[in-house]
Amino acid sequence: MSDENNIEPKVNHEKKYSIFQIAINLTIACFISGAIIAVTYFITAPVAVKTAAKIKTDAMKSLVTNAQKFNSVKNKTGWFAAEKDGKVIAYVVPAESKGYGGAISMLVSVTPEGKIIDFAILDSNETPGLGQNADKEPFKSQFKGKGTKDLVVVKDATKVNNIQAMTGATISSKAVTKGIKEAVEQVSQFVGGK
Repeated sequence: MSDENNIEPKVNHEKKYSIFQIAINLTIACFISGAIIAVTYFITAPVAVKTAAKIKTDAMKSLVTNAQKFNSVKNKTGWFAAEKDGKVIAYVVPAESKGYGGAISMLVSVTPEGKIIDFAILDSNETPGLGQNADKEPFKSQFKGKGTKDLVVVKDATKVNNIQAMTGATISSKAVTKGIKEAVEQVSQFVGGK
């Protein structure tokens, strides 16, 4: 016999999947992916919560450096009373205002008498090199010891009692000042209403 007669026809061995088989495979893949995401979240979520709490505690300690402890204020979400020798020396309150790049989240420390001690910006999307300088000197130090009547943003440096806007970032300057002013007003209302 010749080789010509022994040639077998090529057979196509490719599997043809039905829609049902494809759906089952996709379901299994989604289930496995979901399980991996859930396990990852379960492991990392407590770490993220602890990290956020530590950042907030560190920010509060930097705002009221002479405080011995911070206690949450009853019926005030995110508020803390900074105490020294059993006496409240300041309140640390959250503040938020809309700036040029969106919301600016802050913590503001205020004396029970309604004077600003300090503030820290926790989150903002302000323009780098301009609005993001709101938590840097010389802008930041202008707030120390001021009450609400002195929290007016001006462009003219000769108006000493007011807040001089950062060059090129007037909207950010006004937003930060507005958030701080609202925090001071809330503390004054809270202390006066006790």
